[in-house]
Amino acid sequence: MAKLKLALYWAATCGGCEVAVLDLNEKILDVAAAADIYLWPVAMDYKYKDAEAWPDKFIDVCLFNGAIRNSEGEHLAKLLRAKSKVLVAFGSCACFGGIPGLANVADREGVFARVYGETPSTDNSDGTRPQTSFTVPEGELTLPYFYDTVKTLGQTVPVDYFLPGCPPVTKQIWAVVQAIVAGQLPPPGSFVGVAEKSVCEECPRVKEEKKVTAFVRPHQVIPQPEKCLLEQGLICCGPATRGGCGAQCVNANMPCRGCYGPTERVTDQGAKMLSAIASIIDASDEAGVKKVVDQIVDPLGTFYRFGLPNSLLTRVRV
Repeated sequence: MAKLKLALYWAATCGGCEVAVLDLNEKILDVAAAADIYLWPVAMDYKYKDAEAWPDKFIDVCLFNGAIRNSEGEHLAKLLRAKSKVLVAFGSCACFGGIPGLANVADREGVFARVYGETPSTDNSDGTRPQTSFTVPEGELTLPYFYDTVKTLGQTVPVDYFLPGCPPVTKQIWAVVQAIVAGQLPPPGSFVGVAEKSVCEECPRVKEEKKVTAFVRPHQVIPQPEKCLLEQGLICCGPATRGGCGAQCVNANMPCRGCYGPTERVTDQGAKMLSAIASIIDASDEAGVKKVVDQIVDPLGTFYRFGLPNSLLTRVRV
């Protein structure tokens, strides 16, 4: 049997998905036995011209992680879509927009103004900003164009499969690799390496349907290890988040952040969390509700932490 041709690429991302692949540990040798890696910028030298020279559908499987933030990411997404038989949105940034997607609270100018002028550590009296081209004696230097809006991979090109997580859980990566090698992938468009139930349904903690009168942040308390974190006043996104991770965060006494995205029954993860929060607030009037809700720091960044570009909101109006 011929070895598979594998490509891995990163766009707007932190690199954690790349580390998750290496976290396969000795199983990475099994991957090498079943597939030849033709593209992996984090580990191999490559040039655009190398990938552009491939015939269409040359790559059997491409694992693409990262959101689409600039023209380079869009170009590589379209290029690798054309060159790959199977394109997998690998990780939360590719699937939903991820942490980079929170930049959709501003536009290009807003991001540049903050980063290159307003932060306390910035010393930029000349007002220097990134330019798409700059001429030096040796020639012209270029940078990708920075877009106003962060997009998911699926908003840019057709995607065959979605493997979420920040990063994806190692055992789920391995299960997907095995399915690819065996030719046993589900129908195109499916989420892989996930559960149909929510994180709440995977969570072993005791739920008492207890109401809360205040919300706290993780650094302010030491949670009781056996009781529901949400009922202890910690914002835990388990009710609105797809399972499959094994409830790793809550088992480590930390609330779910929502990185596996919404369940199949949920249209908007943030709206589902708002509903869950509203159902447990113990207050008898509007003023009491407002007092409790005002304790939630950065609601948009909390409820849409990993999925703003993929939500009904997509971005704030500019």
